[in-house]
Amino acid sequence: MINQSAIGAFIAERRREQNLTQEQLAEKIGVSNKTVSKWECGKSLPDYSTIQPLCEQLGVSINELMNAELREEHSIRVCSEQEALEDMRKARKQEQARTSMIALIFLFASCALCLLVSNLVGGSDVTDFISGVLTGVGSGGLVIGVVCALLVVVRDAVQR
Repeated sequence: MINQSAIGAFIAERRREQNLTQEQLAEKIGVSNKTVSKWECGKSLPDYSTIQPLCEQLGVSINELMNAELREEHSIRVCSEQEALEDMRKARKQEQARTSMIALIFLFASCALCLLVSNLVGGSDVTDFISGVLTGVGSGGLVIGVVCALLVVVRDAVQR
């Protein structure tokens, strides 16, 4: 399993050893300083397209980055760099799938609430009040679901 926090701390340590700021490192590998900050805080992992330039800039191998430690000269390599990149790809896909699932849950739950509201409309003041509250909750859920879905699409477009 990939440890984002350990990888982030490793990136920060190697960056500091080279006397680089987050902004300088970001500029050298073509990302924003906020992206470097997210890596170092363990909030995200470097994108597949930035792994190799990042490793070159930090003077580490992909395995060393993935294991968050420098490899001893005579140590045994646990996995190939291609396997390490594949692990990164899988972790990224899992993160995207989780966000997509949240968006779908909000969308479906909101649709269900809207259907429920359509059956409650009319009648007493109590059912009108309940239908109003459920309409508001359903509308909010729809907005959250759409925003989550758009975030997934935008993040995918930015990462490519």
